[in-house]
Amino acid sequence: MDLKQIKLKELSRFVVGGGSAVLVDFVVYRSLVHFGIDMSVAKAISYVAGAAVGFVINKFWTFECARLSFTEILRYVILYACSALANTMVNALVIWVTSMTFFAFLCATGVSTIMNFIGQKFFVFRQNTK
Repeated sequence: MDLKQIKLKELSRFVVGGGSAVLVDFVVYRSLVHFGIDMSVAKAISYVAGAAVGFVINKFWTFECARLSFTEILRYVILYACSALANTMVNALVIWVTSMTFFAFLCATGVSTIMNFIGQKFFVFRQNTK
């Protein structure tokens, strides 16, 4: 992994794409809860919807990767499972050490965001990094 390959254009697009994915997650979640869907079920569905939007935006716009393969989708799922686990663990660790929930949320979000960017750039959509 060569960090010199990271471009400002990709970083800024990743932030916009990520914000869009979070917005989709939020709107789907709130809509499903509004219509009486159980909160846990609504959150699972909204998370998948946001992740799907993030995949499409980051694949075609952020990293400009035209080719679609099952391997990319599998790598994306693996990456997001790992970053969700890391997010949860960092959140718990920071709360345990500091008892500061908002600070823990920020730390956990920062770790998973960095993991997702680097993972997508060098693992999921790596054919464009050569």
